Amino acid sequence: MVRLTTRTAVLTGLGVAGAAGALAIALAAGPALAEGATPSPSAPATGALAPDGARHTQFKDDLAAALAEELGIDEAKVTAALEKIHAARQAEARAAHLADLRSRLDTAVEEGTLTEAESAAILKAAEAGVLAPGPGPGGPGLGRPGGPGRPGR
Repeated sequence: MVRLTTRTAVLTGLGVAGAAGALAIALAAGPALAEGATPSPSAPATGALAPDGARHTQFKDDLAAALAEELGIDEAKVTAALEKIHAARQAEARAAHLADLRSRLDTAVEEGTLTEAESAAILKAAEAGVLAPGPGPGGPGLGRPGGPGRPGR
């Protein structure tokens, strides 16, 4: 249950941050649009054809610029603060994921599904970043009790 709570908290935090960012951008862009200003032709495209990484980077840059302007502080300070918060949240999520994994591996060893050596190898791979965190192929719930097509749903 800790995993769901952590994931819910992270998703809620990201949603709030996204809404705050959209509001900040709207507040910053609102007066310019009201005055009839047009976007600069040299502005990078952030439309549907831009790669996800490029859109995400552009969004972060736009958010930092809008917040800096709204708050009247240096954009570099805002960018540094956003990166610090992002890194801290990633570290918290990683720690929670590893704690959940340890718990599940301990249970598997107790039930005889895995040996201690197998459990240690899986944990070592996860800590080294070899295993991607997350629900795995097909999304959450597949292959687990209560997942699509499984009893208990």
